[in-house]
Amino acid sequence: MTPAGSIYRRLILQLVGSAAILAAILFFLFQTFARQIAVESQDNTLRASASAILESVSVQQSRVVADIPYAALAMLGNVSDDRVFYQISQGDTVLTGYADLPPRPGDNTAWTAGYQGDSIRMVQITRSLPIDGSLSTISVTVAQTQDGLAQKLAQISRSAILVGAVFFAVATLLALWAARSSVRPLNTVAAAVSRRGPDDLRPVTTQVPSEMAPLMTSLNAFISRLKRSLTRSEDFITEAAHRVRTPLATVRAQAEVTLRRVDREENRTALKQMIRAVDESSRAAGQLLDHAMVAFRSDHLDQREIDLGEITREVVARQTPLAALKDISFDTDIIEGCSFQGDPILIQNAITNLLDNAVKYSPYETTVTVQVVPPANLKITDQGPGFPSENTARLTDRFARGANVGQTVGSGLGLTIAHDVASAHGGTLTLSNNTEGTGACVTLSLPS
Repeated sequence: MTPAGSIYRRLILQLVGSAAILAAILFFLFQTFARQIAVESQDNTLRASASAILESVSVQQSRVVADIPYAALAMLGNVSDDRVFYQISQGDTVLTGYADLPPRPGDNTAWTAGYQGDSIRMVQITRSLPIDGSLSTISVTVAQTQDGLAQKLAQISRSAILVGAVFFAVATLLALWAARSSVRPLNTVAAAVSRRGPDDLRPVTTQVPSEMAPLMTSLNAFISRLKRSLTRSEDFITEAAHRVRTPLATVRAQAEVTLRRVDREENRTALKQMIRAVDESSRAAGQLLDHAMVAFRSDHLDQREIDLGEITREVVARQTPLAALKDISFDTDIIEGCSFQGDPILIQNAITNLLDNAVKYSPYETTVTVQVVPPANLKITDQGPGFPSENTARLTDRFARGANVGQTVGSGLGLTIAHDVASAHGGTLTLSNNTEGTGACVTLSLPS
């Protein structure tokens, strides 16, 4: 199954991405608020300076006199090293100061303009004074360059970046913790299931969050169905082995009894053909059931200490009567002490099928050599037609048979069963031809 992505990685990306977005928003809000505060602070200072200058303006002998106090402009110099400009005007007439200062745009009391190649912040305050019996408008404009403001904003930006970086780092750590905490129940359930043996089909009782309760319910329901299915499969294999093999054995026994009583050659030939068909049917049914049993037991091996030489001797002894029908003898060369951990039923089944194949494909009055050598290798050599030179590996597939088997009847499952048993134990099944002449050589290698 191909994974569809990691929940942990997805949570990390979403949480860290959200933290990055929030950090960026925090930076821009902080910078905007700081700029607004800095500008308002400069405006208030300019306004206070303009008010102080305006308070110093008076009318003496029908003339407007301004005694600009030092503190009115000094307060701007104390804030920063920016240049300061001022202008006092009566109506449209400039009385003193910088006459070329930019005019006020509209009714703004504070604005930004360009002057002498610099950006300046300007404030204007007006007041009406009586002169010669009429009111005259006196305007005081104070301006200051913004280099100091820019430096303060740059410093504030660096501070904002630092604050945003710290916020992002803390948020990332919290995201890692939150993501790990979120997927921990999944890891706990996975660990609880993976620690179980192949035959442990109890319900999973690990405590999980309520969001995972439907998953656990479905998992336990699946385990329950699997347990029932495996139980039915095991019962079916056992029952089928009995139901199929016993009637075939009965039919064969009755046919042999009848064969001994029949004298006519055509009847004897028909009975012999029937006996052969029963034998082949019994062998095919047995191998089908054996293959089903191997597939069933491979997932939960009954591991025990097995002496390969001892179990091979037992199988050879059981196969000897069958081999004697073709006057085939077994030449055994078994070295003691070839032990390994495995399922004795499956190993016995694999050896039985390999010896059955060797006897079936060997000519009459020949010898089948059986060798057991360390660490745990079984080598069976016959004097039959051997394996075809092409596509030898596919002979372990189900129902696959070589092109050189002639009229020999078989199901094509013997090598498949042996190969599956070897794979289930972590071993190998090697097929080759006898280098000393005709015949096949099969090597079953098991890990010791």
